[in-house]
Amino acid sequence: MKKIYLLLFLLINISAIAQVNYRFSGYVRDTVDGKPLVKASINIDFGKFGGVTDEKGFFDLSLPSGEHAITLRYVGYRPTREIIYLRGNIERNFLIRPLENELEEVIVSSKGAESNIQRPLLGVSQLSIKTLRKLPAAIGEVDILRGLQMLPGVTSVGEASNGVNIRGGTTDQNLLLLDDIPIFNPTHMFGLFTAFPSEAASSVEVYKGNTPARFGGRAASVMDVTLQQPSLDKFKVSGGISFVSNRIAVETPIIKDKLAIMVSGRASYNDFLLPIVSPKLKDIKANFADLVTKIFWRVNSKNTITASGYYSKDFFQTKLLGGIGAINATSTQYDYRSKSFSARWFYAISNRLNLQTTIVSADYVPKTLLPELNSDNKVVLLSGIQYKQVKSNLNYSIEKHRIEVGVSATRYNIDPGQLIPGTSRSVLSIQTPKEHSLETAIHAEDEIALSPKATVSIGARYSQFFALGPGNVQTYAPGEPRDAFSARDTITYGNGKIMKSYGGLEPRLGIKYSLNPSTSIKLGYNLMRQYMQVVTNTTTPLPTSRWKTSDLHIKPQVSSLLSGGLFHNLPGNIYEFSLEAYYRLTNNIIDYKPGADFLLDGYPETQLLQGKNRSYGLEVMFSKKKGEATGWINYTYSRSQNKVSEGTGFGEQINFGNWYAANYDRPHSFNASVIINQGTHHDFSFNFSYSTGRPYTLPEGFIVYQGRSYPYYGVRNNARLPDYHRLDFAWNIYQPGMKDKRFKSHFTFTIFNVYGKKNAYSVFVRSQGTAVSTYKLVVFGAPIVSLSYNFKF
Repeated sequence: MKKIYLLLFLLINISAIAQVNYRFSGYVRDTVDGKPLVKASINIDFGKFGGVTDEKGFFDLSLPSGEHAITLRYVGYRPTREIIYLRGNIERNFLIRPLENELEEVIVSSKGAESNIQRPLLGVSQLSIKTLRKLPAAIGEVDILRGLQMLPGVTSVGEASNGVNIRGGTTDQNLLLLDDIPIFNPTHMFGLFTAFPSEAASSVEVYKGNTPARFGGRAASVMDVTLQQPSLDKFKVSGGISFVSNRIAVETPIIKDKLAIMVSGRASYNDFLLPIVSPKLKDIKANFADLVTKIFWRVNSKNTITASGYYSKDFFQTKLLGGIGAINATSTQYDYRSKSFSARWFYAISNRLNLQTTIVSADYVPKTLLPELNSDNKVVLLSGIQYKQVKSNLNYSIEKHRIEVGVSATRYNIDPGQLIPGTSRSVLSIQTPKEHSLETAIHAEDEIALSPKATVSIGARYSQFFALGPGNVQTYAPGEPRDAFSARDTITYGNGKIMKSYGGLEPRLGIKYSLNPSTSIKLGYNLMRQYMQVVTNTTTPLPTSRWKTSDLHIKPQVSSLLSGGLFHNLPGNIYEFSLEAYYRLTNNIIDYKPGADFLLDGYPETQLLQGKNRSYGLEVMFSKKKGEATGWINYTYSRSQNKVSEGTGFGEQINFGNWYAANYDRPHSFNASVIINQGTHHDFSFNFSYSTGRPYTLPEGFIVYQGRSYPYYGVRNNARLPDYHRLDFAWNIYQPGMKDKRFKSHFTFTIFNVYGKKNAYSVFVRSQGTAVSTYKLVVFGAPIVSLSYNFKF
């Protein structure tokens, strides 16, 4: 018994020695000015131990020996984490960083910590590329357009949509620029992925309210993507590998501090994975590649020259969309490419005055290939756009003025379509007349500081459009519908002759009044004219959809936007709140007649109608820009309605000339994004999206004829898809100890559509004999898990 007592006594003493406590003390101070932080929280081992600092910022704790996880928190400061090994008494001083001194990490209203309050602009958003790389993305691909859809007022018609709809506008009413290069098809794989190279992009600005006078040619918005400037003194490499594509970007100086080049490429040949993503994609063959380059030359202290190039190529094959006309094709193959270039000369005349001159060339060539049954021949449907532009801006800044004046000229050459039969004997060759036009513009703008509280931005753009020959214009009987029966004569115009011209003033106005240093109210108005648009009868335009310039019969779209808002920043510029309301009226929108077919039609005005669109809404957004957890939430109420009534006949009206919901009318939408930064090892992000289902046309009945049922359609867009909602998750895993190393890498694990919501992209009606059924097309009906590897050198 004595031996047992002795053994217990020894074990108790050994345990006491093993669990001996040591003193852990120190000071917590501000990293900027070193002031002590009173009542800062010290959390030990996730709440097992803890304490707070005194009035001198001092803490003194007793902890058992061993390893401990330390977390220090103080309101308005970034939490600090550290692992300590306690083998004796330790005194450790901590410096923690105030959030107001951190760089912003999320979408902000405009550049600068307080510019959303101070500048007289509404509806201007900047998308942080750094944040974009942390957000969840479909199949692991960083996507600028999907990031934009987390903004208020920005939606799409579905997961495979070819673009975005901004404040009730169509996809072609957005001017999409990449270093001044217009992008006519902004997606790969029919809308599954963006065509903008995120690896090479440095910033994205979206103007959905006030639009600077230097921009024109579109009725709804401007999205301006800038490629990063290559480093003049360091060699850099970045890239990544994912299930969908492989990408790389290289920057290298050619002449140090004088000349450098950046090359970024991306390619995807992993279409064998598509059936895994969705069974609906089992018959699809798809691949794409894009390449961007940028050269920066610092000629001297006053002159710089920048040149950018963009090339993309897509191939997409499917059996779902069928053939064209009576061509007996085994599949439909879409082969389209873009080849573009821009160059800019910047001349600093003085510290206050500079001149920028830019030339742009863009060539977009979409093709549809139809392999004939039992033949090696492919019938080709070919179209194209050639775009040439030269523009020059003069910028002048003085104490209370920021002045810009400029001129531009843009030439459009459009090939609406030609059918090339190849060796086929059953297909006739068709060539639709080509379209030639010229758009010229001058603009002036001045941002004036009227007082410390009031600032106004006033500007105007005057544009003039000329539809040019050679070409034939068909005239129609007055007061009758435009069709083959009312055609009366054809007027022929020679090369370069003006067939029709349009033009007018486009005023721009923004007013800001500060209620206090952190709160302002704003009003804005702008008018924009659009002379070039997509002609389509699908919800989301195909890459081969027809582009059409204004002519004698098709008038340009004219959009007037009135907006107002309240903007408030909380102290430290950590939190932002904004509320904006808008009303937009667009004249001469384009819609199609029932049963319209534009393909290879030499006179598409016989298939088109023009009317009005009214769009209005309220957007509320709250964001946290700095700290351990950043993100934003926003809610939008919006309506977009059309009214088309060119005459009294059935073929000249839509829905009897009454207002009806546009294809992209989604009254309610809610978005939330949260990024949780967990030190240097990993971060998590969540996206949640909800929106009202978009309109579609449901048959009002069916007619049975010779044993088959045929749908009967009355009014357009008389039903809605089910409401849309989706949750995404991303986890970025950084390798430890790489913070100060030249080579850095991390893995990104993503779950797209976490709870597998089967969101309907569209609803189709199918008839088999007299039986009629409807079915939903779902693109992503299950969770999509992806993993990508990213590196930077």
